[in-house]
Amino acid sequence: MSAHREEFMVPGMSEPVSHFTHVVSSAGRLVFVSGCVATDGQGRVVGGSDIVAQARQVHENIKRCLAAAGASFADVCKVTVFLRNVNDREKVNTVRKEYFGAHRPASTLVEISRLVRDDYLIEIEATAVIPERKSARPRATKARPARGRARRKK
Repeated sequence: MSAHREEFMVPGMSEPVSHFTHVVSSAGRLVFVSGCVATDGQGRVVGGSDIVAQARQVHENIKRCLAAAGASFADVCKVTVFLRNVNDREKVNTVRKEYFGAHRPASTLVEISRLVRDDYLIEIEATAVIPERKSARPRATKARPARGRARRKK
């Protein structure tokens, strides 16, 4: 476990049913990863109706996003998982353990009826914390601010 990140199992609460912990405490710079889906670099869905293949591609995409900010799965404190079928939870957890290893983030799982495209089975967003001393150079270009300024009407 990273020195800047601590996991807590809370006495009196049941053992987590998946690969997560009750509480994560951390200090440093926040990294927010938008919901990742199972697409390749050209926007094509990877895995078709195979939840394991889609989950693996989602985690690969999260890994790329984290690396762009100088983070890794060891820095992730919280994930939110959106699944079309909650019965796929165990299959997704098997893939999740491959990427997180011994690290267990705080986690929320939500079964939903639909994602933005019908062929997406899973979407995951992540929040990581990078220690202040870890001054990584971002491996992606920064988003540009919108042109012009919004003006208030009087």
